Order: sequence, then C-alpha cells, then structure tokens
Amino acid sequence: MPTKEQIAARNNVRIIGSGQKTLMLAHGFGCDQNMWHYLTPELSAHYTLVLFDHVGSGKSQLSAFSPSRYASLEGYARDVVEICQALDLTDVHFVGHSVSGTIGLLASLSEPGRFASHIMVCPSPCFLNDPPDYHGGFKRADLEELVELMDRNYIGWASYLAPLVMGTHSSDALIGELADSFCSTDPLVAKTFAQATFFADYRHLLPAAKHPALLLQSGTDALADENVGKYMHARMPRSTLRILPTEGHCIHMTHPDLVGKEIRAYLDQ
Repeated sequence: MPTKEQIAARNNVRIIGSGQKTLMLAHGFGCDQNMWHYLTPELSAHYTLVLFDHVGSGKSQLSAFSPSRYASLEGYARDVVEICQALDLTDVHFVGHSVSGTIGLLASLSEPGRFASHIMVCPSPCFLNDPPDYHGGFKRADLEELVELMDRNYIGWASYLAPLVMGTHSSDALIGELADSFCSTDPLVAKTFAQATFFADYRHLLPAAKHPALLLQSGTDALADENVGKYMHARMPRSTLRILPTEGHCIHMTHPDLVGKEIRAYLDQ
C-alpha cells in the first residue's frame, strides 16, 4: 500500500476546519474538490472537512491514473478507503456528489467501520433506463453517442454537457465554471470515468447499505430526477429523502445555503 504522503499527494488531500465530526467531500464526474468552494465556508465552521480529487481530476497525480483500475467505480472506492486508512479516519460522514454517492457506498461496504453515514447530493445508482420499472434518465444509445462526441469534439462535448448538468436557468458564470472543469480534465481520464459512471448499474447494492443516508435530490434534474431518489429511498434501509425546490444536478454550487442547511440539520439530529 502507498504511504500516507503518497496517498495525500496522489489524491491532493486537504483538511480544513476543526469540528468534532468529520465530513469527507467527494466530487462528481468531470469536477474536482474546488466545486465544493461555495459550501465549504459554512461547513468548515462546524466540521472537519477532508477534501480530495479523484485520480485524474484537479491537482491529483495524473501519473497515478490506470485505465484498468479506474475502468470501474471500485477503483475510485479503493482510493477512498486508502485515504481513510492513511489518515486513520473513523466515523466519517461521506458527502458524495452524483456518482460519488455510489463510490462512497462501495467504500463503506468494503470497510464499514470507517464510516458513520452517507450524504448523497443528486445521487444515482444507474443513469441508464431499464424499462418499465426504472427511469435512470438516458437510453444507452444516447450515452454512447455522448461518449463518441468526447472523441470527435471534446470542447464541444463540454459545452453541450455543462448547461445540461448545471441546469438551463443557471448563471453563465456557473455553467462556464463547470465547462472549464470538464475541459481541464485529460480526455482519456474523462472518457474512462464517463464510461465507469454512465454505464454502471449498482442498484443491487442499495439494500446492502449499512449506514444511515441522507438523499438530497433536486426537484428538476436532467441527470437524476426525483424518481431516482424515490427509487433509492425505497430500497436503502435507514435512508432519508429530501427533494429540494431546486433545478440542476450541482445544487451544492447553485444552492449552497440550502444544501448546507440540510446537511447541518441532518448531522445535528
């Protein structure tokens, strides 16, 4: 196993705040830990925050990227467990945006003693439609076309996806911030992470969840609508579902005050 220093460098681990409870914040596909910056001032005043970048994102070590390790979400979950081991973290409240909700679930099933709860922001265990009982948001052919667009026109792909993810009524500044984040990611890394994210199906893991979970779902979300949240809530023991009056898939950026309030209320119970 890599040393503590190697893991910290590999995932660009940062610790801020000094609260009694520890929150580990995990960003979604195409993003990095900077996407939490609208929320961290509020949370760091009350909690200890562990921030990191998935390998290939942000200021992580690109040399650590392995297409075989990161071809599935299990590879990212291994990194989460190794960070927890390196920092000797226990009772972690894992705050995962989008696909990182599933990554956190995988990590907690691997080492349940390290975790206390999950807070999933706009989560989805499967982005693919599986009619007639499950509407994940996308037909397989649509996702395959989106991945092909990454190969043909990477900048065009980022420009198309950013407003879809952020929400069409979001500010140009927020949409631009997300598009810039997409564009700053190495195309090979982005494509590998995209395939691991959008073609995976982890619905079977939901009943196995061992920790309480708060599901924060956006009322209008092109990537994971409220029915995905209802599906997860019905199958995850000890889960709480909150459907918020928000638009978009990045509500920690568009509505940080509301998300911060929900997180604090949940953790302070």
